[in-house]
Amino acid sequence: MSQIVIKDRIPERELMTSGHLACPGCGGALAMRLVLKAMGPQTVVVLPACCWSIIAGPFPQSSLRVPLYHTAFETGAAVASGVRAALDMRGETETKVMVWAGDGGTFDIGLQALSGAAERGEDFLYFCYDNEAYMNTGVQRSSATPWGAWTTTTPVEQPQSTAKKDMLAIMAAHRIAYAATASVGYPVDLIEKVQKAMAMRGTRFIHILAPCPPGWKFADEQSIELARLAVESRVFPLVEVEDGDRWTLTPAEAATDADAALAKYIGAQGRFRHLKPEQVEQIRRNVDERWQRMEKQASLSD
Repeated sequence: MSQIVIKDRIPERELMTSGHLACPGCGGALAMRLVLKAMGPQTVVVLPACCWSIIAGPFPQSSLRVPLYHTAFETGAAVASGVRAALDMRGETETKVMVWAGDGGTFDIGLQALSGAAERGEDFLYFCYDNEAYMNTGVQRSSATPWGAWTTTTPVEQPQSTAKKDMLAIMAAHRIAYAATASVGYPVDLIEKVQKAMAMRGTRFIHILAPCPPGWKFADEQSIELARLAVESRVFPLVEVEDGDRWTLTPAEAATDADAALAKYIGAQGRFRHLKPEQVEQIRRNVDERWQRMEKQASLSD
């Protein structure tokens, strides 16, 4: 896709300033920039504890040009429900509410509030920028950490021993209006999914893969490459789910060789450097099995 076409499909407005405190190459910072481009200035951000609690900057400063509400780790969806109700009472129905949470505040600590809000059909967009561990507090494992990965709580002698929680399937099981995955490596796909979700009502959930250089142990300039390899290798498929049962695979690019992409993806990250060939092969089998399940779900939706 040409640069001109991409530029035409991504809003030029900037609602995130250069004064943020993210690490170089942070996928979570790029994800926020792209999402706010799509959401626009009439947006309230609810921010439970995560890396972005630091990235946004210390009070009273903020690197975001929209209202920002910091809240406790477990309360993102609950606070967003209250903000939405308050705005509606004031007649500000056009103002959009979004939750911006990491995988720890979504997959783990905040899941109960998110599940309750989804069951009630609360009207907000929930974004999980997923860097696959508790990065802000020292790279501890979360239930988003992939099998075989190193973290400070799953050292190389005992690496992550369980599979990554399937958060998309969990949210689809709530039969919410819209759930999707996206990647900072495919900005047009990400922007278009946000815009599609904005046109709906009810709870909407977008899961964004956000590579983390210090946590994944790769060079700062490789973030986009790894975000793209995750999709091409089918480690992180791009998917949409509407009303809980209509699954659509939305690959931004067809992988010419998914196995080769997987080898590059794993090989570029220090958190997988301890793995033996048979363990890498196990990851490949796991990826293939999940991809086949998704293809089956998508075919049943046709």
